[in-house]
Amino acid sequence: MRETHLALALGALVLFLIACNAPLPFMSGGALAGLERPAPTTWALTKPFGVAQLEARPDAPYSVNIAYTQIDGRLYINAGDTKTTWVQHIEADPLVRLRRNDAIYLARAERVTDAAEISEFGEAWISESSFHRDPMELEEVWLYKLVPR
Repeated sequence: MRETHLALALGALVLFLIACNAPLPFMSGGALAGLERPAPTTWALTKPFGVAQLEARPDAPYSVNIAYTQIDGRLYINAGDTKTTWVQHIEADPLVRLRRNDAIYLARAERVTDAAEISEFGEAWISESSFHRDPMELEEVWLYKLVPR
């Protein structure tokens, strides 16, 4: 009887994961669903900071939940000093899709290496949360700006 309940619970979890069509908080997902539109030249999301879903690796979609930061119409995603899986995918192919609410923006991720731009991002990033590390204090920074394709 207990095995039956466990099997049913596991089956329900699998169905949930398949149906949600998005990455879960600590798990990656596949292709994102939604209405596609080109990335804007000037970003104007409703909040300067937030969470969106990022899809990398167009040939075998890999999606994650990710924090974003907007500064003067520019949109940034940040992996800090960790070359995460999504960073590795972007380094191989910079074409990404970003989903916020029901819209999916077709964008290209450009790595930010300019110290002044990293510093400007860092000020906004650490003002958002006391848990965020200043990227200017890191040896290597994996910071990307999303621009139109």
